Amino acid sequence: MDHMAESTIILCPGQGAQVVGMGRAWADASDAARETFAQADRILGNSLGAPLSQICFEGPVERLNQTDVSQPAIYVTSVACFRSLGQEIDAASIAACAGLSLGEYTALHLAGVFSFEDGLRLVAQRGRFMQDAAEASSGSMVALIGADDAQAHELCERVAHGRVLVPANFNAPGQIVLSGDADACRDALDAAGGMGLRATPLAVAGAFHSALMAPAARRMGEALAAVAFAAPAFTVVSNVTAQPHDGDAASIRSRLVEQITSPVRWSQSCQWLGNRVSGRYHELAPGKVLMGLMRRINREVKVVNHDQPGS
Repeated sequence: MDHMAESTIILCPGQGAQVVGMGRAWADASDAARETFAQADRILGNSLGAPLSQICFEGPVERLNQTDVSQPAIYVTSVACFRSLGQEIDAASIAACAGLSLGEYTALHLAGVFSFEDGLRLVAQRGRFMQDAAEASSGSMVALIGADDAQAHELCERVAHGRVLVPANFNAPGQIVLSGDADACRDALDAAGGMGLRATPLAVAGAFHSALMAPAARRMGEALAAVAFAAPAFTVVSNVTAQPHDGDAASIRSRLVEQITSPVRWSQSCQWLGNRVSGRYHELAPGKVLMGLMRRINREVKVVNHDQPGS
């Protein structure tokens, strides 16, 4: 198969991939990336306390790591990277796209479901709503190493006792993240050892992808209802179902609301793609998280990473 005719699959990173300096090399190397950051700065103004590009390129790291900043920062960096790859990726060759949690918004924008500006406003609101919900509750998250899905569910049932504790991210085989009340997460650390599993607390603002995010989901429903959605131009996999979104705007909105309180089925989403779509996989900036996860999900799939230009 000649290189031009090969299908392209795009992977869009989620929260946790942010790092000070992200997108800077792309903005230095490409007019398209530079203009994307400038456009974002015009749209968001001073709503984050400083221009978004400045926080991405220079930090401070404490501000970049806050949910209300990291979500729009990752979205803008990913779109800037994608727009810079115009020479390398033929848009007509894109067969499918998937994004990890927040990255699903990047994927839907690339598929033409909503404009760059509408997407940026949505992820800025999503970040703020999730930050508010995190601050209003005492929640935490725990990475579980070596567990399968059944063990993760069993651990949650053993420990919860009426508290919130749920699997939040199925990232890759043997890599599952739990989310819930801070004290339930602490108890899960102890209980994991008894089941022969390793568990590590995560430095996060709150219990993402659990019932503690319900206030953010409600507010997000209102924000999504105000934005015009088109049918996706190519397959976009939903985090909630690990199946493609259908073309119906109401259905896409519903999945995005559910996504805030539901587990991210990333491992299952990548398995769906690997079984049904063949071609070249590209991971957008920032970071190399998804390339690393894919090695654990499906060794047959090679991912080209674009954290830096020419990488």
